[in-house]
Amino acid sequence: MKNSKYYPWFVVGLLWFVALLNYMDRQMLATMRPSMETDIPELLSGENFGRLMAIFLWIYALMSPISGIIADKFNRKWLIVGSLFVWSAVTYAMGLATTYNQVYWLRALMGVSEAIYIPAGLSLIADYHQQKTRSLAIGIHMTGLYVGSALGGFGATIAATYSWHTTFHYFGIAGIIYAVVLAFLLQEKKTVEEKTIDLNIVTSGEKPSVFQGLALLFTNISFWIILFYFAIISLPGWATKNWLPTLFSDNLGIPMEQAGPLATITISFSSLLGVIFGGILSDRWVQKNVKGRVYTSAIGLSLTIPALLLIGFGNSLYHVVGAGLFFGIGYGMFDANNMPILCQFVSSKYRGTAYGVLNMTGVACGALVTSLLGKSSDSGDLGYGFALMSGIVLIALVVQISFLRPKVNDFVDA
Repeated sequence: MKNSKYYPWFVVGLLWFVALLNYMDRQMLATMRPSMETDIPELLSGENFGRLMAIFLWIYALMSPISGIIADKFNRKWLIVGSLFVWSAVTYAMGLATTYNQVYWLRALMGVSEAIYIPAGLSLIADYHQQKTRSLAIGIHMTGLYVGSALGGFGATIAATYSWHTTFHYFGIAGIIYAVVLAFLLQEKKTVEEKTIDLNIVTSGEKPSVFQGLALLFTNISFWIILFYFAIISLPGWATKNWLPTLFSDNLGIPMEQAGPLATITISFSSLLGVIFGGILSDRWVQKNVKGRVYTSAIGLSLTIPALLLIGFGNSLYHVVGAGLFFGIGYGMFDANNMPILCQFVSSKYRGTAYGVLNMTGVACGALVTSLLGKSSDSGDLGYGFALMSGIVLIALVVQISFLRPKVNDFVDA
């Protein structure tokens, strides 16, 4: 099957479900807070809940560059299978927790295991899909993240019907079973560049330094530009994941059982449309203009700016849902092109490391904004916090358009 011309798309399909489980397992906690408050009263505090969400992000951030380096050095298939198995086991264990501290440390452990996946998964897809299908393939994979996020929004609904303990158990078992299936179906992929490196190692006996990739990245001005705007858009990206259900509930005056699915489905559905459209547009545009991927990403960024203003200040169902749809489409167009743009400046040898560094910076920004919005929620200023991020995104858009200038579609070391 590995040699079939359809196998690269089969890989996308396999990893789509991993992406779904990745975001579903992390996201459902954001909507299950009301169900858990009875058993764990510390969750009544918005600041405590913000800390619980933030510990995942801080650990995830710190692990991301390490995960990227590991993905460039080891078999990505087993990294993906192993990380899925571990975070699914942690999800199951969350259903056994009885104290705030237990949930806190399980959340931290989930951050370690989930961080392994994204650099390995995206670099594997990038290697299987070359210039003409790369954005679309990664965009389709990203829809798994959005669908998982949307399904995570039903955590509160399922917990209200059964219990929050049972909800964690079911989702955890599903991931453990799929990890076993994946072990038999997923195969590693090596590019010609990587095979040449392996041959050189055999003949010379010398392995590339672990820090060589980091050194090359941090002396590349284009990588710094990508890192900057990726970090900026991560602020509203993580804010919508962790606090939009609460904002919808507060602004619309509806219970979390309704606000959770409404918020996550709105963002996830529109992001799904955005990554598909952004992937197709980018793959076609880059064939005619080498900056096509950058322009597609910039269009997406520009759409999020008015959306954030309306999310923050809207007080009707029409306003907040419409703004959520607008934000999701823009964010999806941006999201589908991060790895493809990275491939224009970084060789396949170091793409896992590069995306790991991006992830670290982006998630650290997400952890910061999650904690800050927790305090804003307690003081009643959550909407203002969302609106304020629109100005920051505008700065990132100007930097991206003005200074990011790719010369090739797929960068290869000379």
